[in-house]
Amino acid sequence: MQIKISDHAMEWFKDEMFLEKGDNVRFFVRYGGSSPLQEGFSLGMNKEEPMDPGVEYNKDGITFFIEERDLWYFKDHDLIVNVDENSDGPTYSYEKE
Repeated sequence: MQIKISDHAMEWFKDEMFLEKGDNVRFFVRYGGSSPLQEGFSLGMNKEEPMDPGVEYNKDGITFFIEERDLWYFKDHDLIVNVDENSDGPTYSYEKE
């Protein structure tokens, strides 16, 4: 699986989360909500250090990652991160590997 961050999403993360080179952002599974992959679960994000990364993506010196224990959520899909122009927030979509 891969993480793909659009250029617009990258700028959003830098501006909204005050990210700088060397920072890390974790995408994690949380109970509640819904997604096209897993009903009853949704995706969250947090600025934190990796413990046991299962997948990593580095862009502009910032590392985005998913811990090994959360990879089940994606079921052979890549995570695609963009920005919704109307809500000015990140959107998540999934592509089959």
